Amino acid sequence: MKPPPFTYHDPRSLADALRLAGTLENAKLLAGGQSLAPMLNFRYVLPDHLIDLNRIDELSGIRIEGRRITAGAMTRQRALEKHEALAALCPIVREALAEVGHFQTRNRGTLGGSLAHLDPAAELPGVMALYDAHVEVRNSSKTRYIHIGEWSRGYMTPNLEPDEIVTSVAWDAWEGSHGHAFVELARRRGDFAIVGVGALLSLDERKLIRKAAVALVGVAYGPVRLRAAEQALVGKPLDDKALDIAAAEARKIEAKSDLYASGDYRRRVAGVLVSRALKTAHGRARG
Repeated sequence: MKPPPFTYHDPRSLADALRLAGTLENAKLLAGGQSLAPMLNFRYVLPDHLIDLNRIDELSGIRIEGRRITAGAMTRQRALEKHEALAALCPIVREALAEVGHFQTRNRGTLGGSLAHLDPAAELPGVMALYDAHVEVRNSSKTRYIHIGEWSRGYMTPNLEPDEIVTSVAWDAWEGSHGHAFVELARRRGDFAIVGVGALLSLDERKLIRKAAVALVGVAYGPVRLRAAEQALVGKPLDDKALDIAAAEARKIEAKSDLYASGDYRRRVAGVLVSRALKTAHGRARG
């Protein structure tokens, strides 16, 4: 397969890229290309212009200031996975990225590209949902900061206007020691998840749950936070009763059906994986 004809643009600064995005009709942005290139080859998208972001250095890099983490949109997934200071603060980022495709795709894939493409099963949007991250987007005249909970407008449709570019993502690491886990079910290693679950837990001095976050991917058109389950867990030990409550909340979600699994199957799997993720996170928090 060959892509359709388009005009290629190779800006070297964010200002140039924003100018192009704001003036060109029917343009697509090229980040890592791990999703866009196949879509072009299959003629699933037919842009008149392709704006390559790969030589814009100001869109890359990881900055840590205390608990605040800011990652440029063009930061490679491999860079996030291998960053030791980030792993010390947010170890679930590394664990989730181990489930993303294969190392070749992570070498090219980017944080901003994953969020902008917004595949329902993508792991990084789920991790960002756990941390209540904010996505910075810009056009030539203004900057917007969008909470991850407001990022999805529908199937593979982020809260992003045609003239806007994702520039960075920022979130706060949890204070103190805490447990984490990211687990998923896929048909094969490296495939998109049928269901994926990320969990964060912190405990108080009595070993009761002080704070909890649980997010699901693959079940809907964007990441889903189990807010009711999180609230039910706080102040309690992670016993069988607490796990049953959390799993029951996962089975209440409105899950999508597709070629790979029905909504009912996804709900059942979600309950199992939520319990598994919470057990692992709890064990790590205690350890």
